[in-house]
Amino acid sequence: MQRPPAGSIPDTPGSYQFKDREGRIIYVGKAKSLRSRLSNYFAPPATLPMRTRQMVTIAESVEWIEVRNEVEALFLEFNLIKTHRPRFNIRLKDDKSFPYLAVTLDEEWPRAMVMRGKKRTGVRYFGPYAHAYAIRETLDLLLRTFPIRTCTNAKFDRHHKLERPCLYAHIEKCVAPCVETVTKEEYDALVRELVAFLDGDTDDVVDRLERQMLAASAELEFERAARLRDQLMSVRRVIERQQMVGTRSEDLDVIGLVDDPLEASVQVFFVRKGRVVGRKAVIVDKVEDLDGPPLVARLLELLYGDSSPDDVPKEVLVPVEPEERALYEEFLSEMRGSRVRVRVPQRGDKRELLATVTTNAREAMTRHKLRRASDHNARARALTSLQEALDLPEAPLRIECFDISNLQGTEIVGSMVVSEDGLAKRSEYRRFKVRAQDGQDDFAAMEEVLTRRFRNYLRERDEGARAGKRFAYPPNLLLIDGGKGQLNVAVRVLEDLGLEDISVAGLAKRFEEVYLPGRSDPVRIARDSEALYLLQNVRDEAHRFAVTYHRQLRAKKLTRSILDDVFGLGSTRRTRLLKQFGSVKRMRELTEDEIIAISWLPEAVGRALFAQLHGEPTPSKAVRP
Repeated sequence: MQRPPAGSIPDTPGSYQFKDREGRIIYVGKAKSLRSRLSNYFAPPATLPMRTRQMVTIAESVEWIEVRNEVEALFLEFNLIKTHRPRFNIRLKDDKSFPYLAVTLDEEWPRAMVMRGKKRTGVRYFGPYAHAYAIRETLDLLLRTFPIRTCTNAKFDRHHKLERPCLYAHIEKCVAPCVETVTKEEYDALVRELVAFLDGDTDDVVDRLERQMLAASAELEFERAARLRDQLMSVRRVIERQQMVGTRSEDLDVIGLVDDPLEASVQVFFVRKGRVVGRKAVIVDKVEDLDGPPLVARLLELLYGDSSPDDVPKEVLVPVEPEERALYEEFLSEMRGSRVRVRVPQRGDKRELLATVTTNAREAMTRHKLRRASDHNARARALTSLQEALDLPEAPLRIECFDISNLQGTEIVGSMVVSEDGLAKRSEYRRFKVRAQDGQDDFAAMEEVLTRRFRNYLRERDEGARAGKRFAYPPNLLLIDGGKGQLNVAVRVLEDLGLEDISVAGLAKRFEEVYLPGRSDPVRIARDSEALYLLQNVRDEAHRFAVTYHRQLRAKKLTRSILDDVFGLGSTRRTRLLKQFGSVKRMRELTEDEIIAISWLPEAVGRALFAQLHGEPTPSKAVRP
């Protein structure tokens, strides 16, 4: 890579991005002074750490973005890493989606449920928990005291129409808002109590239940007293599950860390109101040369960069003080909206708690290494033997497999699945709806799918890397689900697009034979070999993915409604009509004037709807009022 002229690099805070020859961002960093930081990368290669040297060797260019201060540079760095996922930036290898106990405060009648994945606004999250069953057990106990709904919106609407509550109301685990047995004010009070309890304010709930139980007993209402006693026991069992580790006013996170030159095991204990209310365990792939303070700093960025204010505590305990501690305290304070401290506990209960969390991280690292050692070795052997068997120029670290699915020439679809380092990479799976043909012709369908995939690759390669690209990486091995005929289609597509350097093979189902271009006889790979097992797994996954998409399209086609063809009647209006009238049959009983009189439905759409319901010609375009 050619070094930019020193005078062209600004002496200001900002973020810098190294790019490869195809324009993909491979590393993102931040700096108080871009000029000083970037000059370090252009030192003699022998003096650079191994991974930094490898990154600089691959990089073809470097760009930068200036900002006003270091905190803005940190936020910009985090957002760029999140968007582009550069290969040389440290990242969380464990992509497990931890379950949370969530209360949907954004709904008219909030519900409690298990939620995973990306957090959404208007929902309060508690946890995370190690297992979903732990949430369900906790929720089952709490519903005796805070009987809010846990049902889906569809089930809620169904019982509202039936005017009959579900079983949970009969066993006193729901106050049945679906049939209006409780006022909105009473229900919201229940929800507030549950949220406060999960936040750690448990004393008020316990005191209230004890007073009510004693009062009911004194008034000789023994059945009510027994129910309150059961509720009190359930609440206390939940409290006992939350280990007490600090004073009632303490909100903090404790980060334990154990690492080696390649990976790091991270454990986070979430302490709210002095109790451990959740934990998270992740493995970090150290693709950057980071240890000690720089590693802790990057972990703070990764763990809290996407957090809501409620998720950032007043204090974060770490094993070693992070690099630029004041900067990261300011970063976390902006995320929370108030002052956050980052510190290393030196003595007392917090030091012991950090030791406990670190012990958990060490045990998780041991389990991870034992599990990954066997997995990694098996995958490495499979990739090496596959390279030898197919005479490939390099190990097929990225395999893309394509399959076609249809039923008697209808709803023809194609699938593309990706395997990287022998593992499925589902985020890069793609599916195609074949457009250019009618009738059953799998060869033509395969040609269209492959052409679309690799034309997209060429276009994105020529445009340069940017966020949102879907086909930017070519495979080391293109695998086709089929024999010679399908293989020849793939070869022809690659030749037409000038991509002959991509290796291609076909895997025929009948005898599990592998066909290569230019060879009349198949390559026979031992049936018990790890190489064939890897190919079979990728091929079967492509078939499953294609069939699943095909079934979805078929089901969608079979469930089309007469309302789908009314111009101006979108999904929201269709849902509202069905909710209001119950069925298409009931709508057919309405006169045209009654339909036009629906206040929220435009008159032109109402007339088109009446015509469609009664088989009359409908306008191709509704005139908006």
